[in-house]
Amino acid sequence: MRPARLIGLLAAASLALTLAACATPATTTGAADAPGDAGAFPVTIENAYGTTTIEKKPTRVATVAWMNHEVPLALGVVPVGMSKATWGDDDGNGVLPWVEDRLTELHAKTPVLFDETDGIDFEAVADTRPDVILAAYSGLTKEEYAKLSKIAPVVAFPEVAWGTSVDDMIRLEAKALGLSTEGDALITKLDTESKDALAPHPQLADAKVLFAFADPTDLSKLGFYTAKDTRPGFLTSLGLPQPTIVTEESRKSDQFFVEVSSEQAQRFDDVDLVVTYGDPKGDLVQRLQADPLLSKIPAVARGSIAVLPDSTPLAASANPSPLSIGWGVQKYLDTLAAALKTGA
Repeated sequence: MRPARLIGLLAAASLALTLAACATPATTTGAADAPGDAGAFPVTIENAYGTTTIEKKPTRVATVAWMNHEVPLALGVVPVGMSKATWGDDDGNGVLPWVEDRLTELHAKTPVLFDETDGIDFEAVADTRPDVILAAYSGLTKEEYAKLSKIAPVVAFPEVAWGTSVDDMIRLEAKALGLSTEGDALITKLDTESKDALAPHPQLADAKVLFAFADPTDLSKLGFYTAKDTRPGFLTSLGLPQPTIVTEESRKSDQFFVEVSSEQAQRFDDVDLVVTYGDPKGDLVQRLQADPLLSKIPAVARGSIAVLPDSTPLAASANPSPLSIGWGVQKYLDTLAAALKTGA
């Protein structure tokens, strides 16, 4: 698999991030109808490519890339258009279950869904006539940012592609909507829900967790998410310590995902639990334990491996987002704790 392709697949949901088009029209609760401070505008938001100025409170909000639509939805604003996700989609309608639940709560139809399988569909985005485009959690290239900016002001990622934390995504996008106070309240709510879900598992609270990707067809290297990614970043925000290798590689790289040779297996000695995507009924764990190099990792040897069912809502919720945390954080942390206990 070509490196560029692998990174694209890993970005939002590890093995696949495929999105497809949908022409279903949306009925929306516009940003103008939501609570907020219209007097806060204009606002200027910095990003990796410069600054974006939003002159007045948006009334038509479009989002691109994974999960950005969840911020306005959580704050009571239904986008006019958003990405269609098929990874983690349980019923094939292109909308993850926690997003479906929120749309139902808002008595709203599904927004226009953008086909991003081969990149951003600029024409489809333009057709929704947005006055702001939210993409604080994304991997927008400079060229994509420039093209989108011709359609409407763009809230892009602040520093690292696919490296924006949930809290920072909420702050940036809430500011763009004139809903900063509501955004801060949402952050506090999600933090409380997450810590409440961790409380029953004190053994997990002290565990060093490696969120990895192991290709069973090529175990000569082991890939894992750095501290810049939301998956380990979420666990760190809960107070879990980082494995030494994650700390070291995060300092050396500005990437959200890195790979190291399996010959460096000793660098994983302090890992307590490995989390990865795959088929729980498959033989990934057995393959790792049979590998002459990776089997030297203590967590692998004792079976402390949580395999999240690939392309399921649970797997998708491991990449935490404003709506998925309330939907699945308890089950997610329960799954991790059970795997840690199994390997004890």
